[in-house]
Amino acid sequence: METPDFGIPRPLAERMSMAEQYEYLRARLVPRRTLVTAGAVAGGLLAGCSGAGAAARPGPAASRVSGSVVRPFGRHLAFGADPRTQMRVSWQVPFAVRRPYLRLGTRPDDLGRRVPAELRDLRTPGVPGVRRAVEQYYLHAALDGLRPGTTYYYGVGHDGWDPAAPAHRTALASFRTAPAAAERFVFTAFGDQGVGRAANANDHVVLRQEPAFHLHAGDICYADVNGAGQTSDGYDPTFWDLFLKQNEPVARSVPWMVTTGNHDMEAWYSPDGYGGQLARFSLPDSGFDPRGTPGAYAFTYGNTAFVALDANDVSYEIPANHGHSDGRQTRWLDAKLGELRARPGVDFVVVFFHHCAYSTSQHASDGGVRAKWLPLLARHRVDLVINGHNHVYERTDAIRNGAVGREVPIGGSTDPARDGIVYVTAGGGGRDLYSFPSGVGDSYEGHVGRHRAVPTFHWGRDKERVPETAHWSRVRYTGFSLLRVEARPGPRPRLKVSALAQDGRRIDHFEVRRGG
Repeated sequence: METPDFGIPRPLAERMSMAEQYEYLRARLVPRRTLVTAGAVAGGLLAGCSGAGAAARPGPAASRVSGSVVRPFGRHLAFGADPRTQMRVSWQVPFAVRRPYLRLGTRPDDLGRRVPAELRDLRTPGVPGVRRAVEQYYLHAALDGLRPGTTYYYGVGHDGWDPAAPAHRTALASFRTAPAAAERFVFTAFGDQGVGRAANANDHVVLRQEPAFHLHAGDICYADVNGAGQTSDGYDPTFWDLFLKQNEPVARSVPWMVTTGNHDMEAWYSPDGYGGQLARFSLPDSGFDPRGTPGAYAFTYGNTAFVALDANDVSYEIPANHGHSDGRQTRWLDAKLGELRARPGVDFVVVFFHHCAYSTSQHASDGGVRAKWLPLLARHRVDLVINGHNHVYERTDAIRNGAVGREVPIGGSTDPARDGIVYVTAGGGGRDLYSFPSGVGDSYEGHVGRHRAVPTFHWGRDKERVPETAHWSRVRYTGFSLLRVEARPGPRPRLKVSALAQDGRRIDHFEVRRGG
């Protein structure tokens, strides 16, 4: 990344005043005796780091920058284990600050509740001739005991920066907790976003849907450009500054529920490369991995349960983290799906992860995902699976026992208990687009081609490409896009699934029904 001559990364300098730049240069010369590295985060030294209720801890010594000139940025929300009563608010500051906190209330003019925030600092080592060492500071406030179905207003601050002060009130944001009883709601989803014009444009499409929350199916930022999970990958941690700033207009009010892609294995931080994600996000805790697997967790909103998975654990294609949970994640998945299917009030179960179970684009399908997880998804009658990884939109027919269980044309409907599962690749979140195999055209709403078999492959255990013919590829679109899903409870519950192009056009829609 190009840097100004005075040594401040350009993206950081662009959002700093001259006074902040001066203080920054002074602060770089101050040693921090209590620095906690990202490796310590991933190694479990910060107890509860990935959990919903991580306790506040002493952070690195606050820099000598006056808190009055340190502007918080990059706010992003996530649900706790219970979206009705728990919310996690996270943000970033360019320097260490003293006594960070969040102000909360049910009116913007009454933020009487003050919640201390936890500081998680992240140090990325330098590489001679490539990049300098970078320190980043992430803050997290755990909000518990909230009222269901309630709109809350909040502001974030620290000593010297009171979010309730008149000068800062324009930065206040709001969120709404999940309702106590099931009611109609909308959620959105995509994967493979990154930083740039298309990624930012998709954020605006998300906002227009007024979703209760957003699912991000991995490959979040692309600070790691290679995605092999190796220290030889090209990596610039300051891309996360840009990403969080880009997404703040959405993520400050819409919970951003992320999972882990191959580009999110940042190998400089820990043996599994997840120290960065543990520092930046506060997500529900799965409980199966004491080291922290930030991409695996579950939550329930209304009549629908959601399960996020870390597909790096089972991927044949990209083996850097293959088997890192020693089978614990798969055993947890089996138990969690059984629990959710037996839970009263849960009509639908949606599972999302990064690597594709069924796709015909560049990365095709991952045989490891199929071998480890598809039998469990089928046994527990999962209703919808959302993937990323391939930078396209592609949707299958209902798949049962590895073959088409029921054709689901555009506008069609399916019952997973009878027909099998529909798999959606929603990888058009903003990164450069892929294509489909040579001679295979797009086929989407308003542009439906003749249905045909698609020559493709899946990844075998030894990274070999195993040829196959896909009769299940029903809808294909090579533009930027996202998924919009409307959940409707009632005597005949349904998920109304739509795919939207970046200009708002609908390019696919179908229904998942329970009971016919």
